[in-house]
Amino acid sequence: MNLKKYKIDFKNKKRLIPQVLTISFIIFVIAYFSYNAQINMGNRGISFGYGFLSQEASFDITFSMIDYDGSYSYGRAFLVGLLNTLLVSIIGIILCTVLGVTIGIGRLSQNYLIAKAAEWYVEIFRNIPLLLQIFFWYYGALRLLPLPENAINFNDISYLTIKGWYVPKFIWTNFSIFLLSVVVSIFAIFYVFNYAKKQREEIGKHVPAGFISLGIIIIIPMITFLVGGVSLNFQYPELNQLSDTVYNFKGGVSIIPELISLALALSMYTATFVAENVRAGIEGVGKGQKEAAASIGLTRGQILKLVVMPQALRIIIPPTTNQYLNLTKNSSLAAAIAYPDIVLVFAGTALMQTGRAIEIISITMGTYLFLSLTISVLMNSYNKKMAIKEK
Repeated sequence: MNLKKYKIDFKNKKRLIPQVLTISFIIFVIAYFSYNAQINMGNRGISFGYGFLSQEASFDITFSMIDYDGSYSYGRAFLVGLLNTLLVSIIGIILCTVLGVTIGIGRLSQNYLIAKAAEWYVEIFRNIPLLLQIFFWYYGALRLLPLPENAINFNDISYLTIKGWYVPKFIWTNFSIFLLSVVVSIFAIFYVFNYAKKQREEIGKHVPAGFISLGIIIIIPMITFLVGGVSLNFQYPELNQLSDTVYNFKGGVSIIPELISLALALSMYTATFVAENVRAGIEGVGKGQKEAAASIGLTRGQILKLVVMPQALRIIIPPTTNQYLNLTKNSSLAAAIAYPDIVLVFAGTALMQTGRAIEIISITMGTYLFLSLTISVLMNSYNKKMAIKEK
C-alpha cells in the first residue's frame, strides 16, 4: 500500500518537473533582461521610474472624451488615449458583430443575389490589407467631403463635412434617474428571457420575450420622464463664419473623420471573418434538426432563432473572440491617420518628450494585455453559458 502511494507521489512530482523548469527559465530570462537594462540605463545616466506620469504633459490632443489640455499630466494624457482606444474598439466590435452576423446569414440565403453579394463582400474586404482600407476611408472617401459652408445637410439636424460629422448634443436633467431606469430595464429583460427559456424547455410554451423586452426598454425609461423629473434637450450644431473665407460649426458634438475612418475600416474588415464564423456555425448544425423543426411547422425564421443559432453559437463564439481581440489590437493602426489613441498619444508623443521608453512601452503593452484578457474572460464566460449542457 505504501509502495503504491509512493509511486503515485513520484509520478505527480515527475509531472511537475517540466512546469517548474519552464517557470524558472521564464523568470531567469525576465530577470536577466531587467538587470541588463538597469545596468545599461545606469551607464547612460538614465533613471527608471513612473514619477513622470504626474508631470505636466505640455501638448494638446485633438480629440478627447474628458477635459484635457496641455496643462494636465502625462497620466491624464494616457487616460485620454486609453478612452479613445476603448471608444473605437467598442464601436468596431458592435458594428462588426451586427454586420458579420447579417453577412454570414446572407451567405446561406436561398436568394441568389443576396448570397452572391455577401460572398463578394467577404472576398473583397477580407483580402485587402487593413491599413489600405483605413487609408481608403480617410483619404479616398472622407477627404472628398465638402467644406463646412457646403456641408451635407441632414434635415438641419446634423451635418457631414471634411472636418467631421456634427450631430446634436444631448443635454440631460436628472440623467442618473434615467440611467437607473435603463439598468432596471436590463435586469427585467434578463429575467424575461430566462423565464421564456424555462417555459419553452419545461412545457413547450412560447413566450414572446422579444416583444415584451422591447416594451420594457421603452416603457420603464419613459416613466422617468413623466414622474421622475427627467428631461432631454438637444443642442444643434450651427454654422458660424470665423472670417471672410473660414466657416465652422459651433455647438453639438463633432465626430472627427479619423474616428469615422478607423471605425469603418476595423468593423468592415473584421466583419468578414465574423461572417465566416457565423456561416461555419450554422452549417455545423445537423441538417436533420432543421428538417425536424420544419416538419413541426416552424418557419425559417423560427428555425434559425430557436433551433439553429442556439447550437451554432458554441461553434461561433470561440473564433469570434479571436476576431474581437484582433480588432482591439489592430486599433493601434490609428497612428497612421493621426487618431489620438493610446499608441499615438502615449507611446508616441509622450515617449518622444520624456524619453522614458521602457516605462511607457511597458505600460502600453500591459494595457493592451489587460484589454485582451478582459475580452477573453467576458467571452469565455458567455461561451460557457451558451454551451450545451448534457444531462
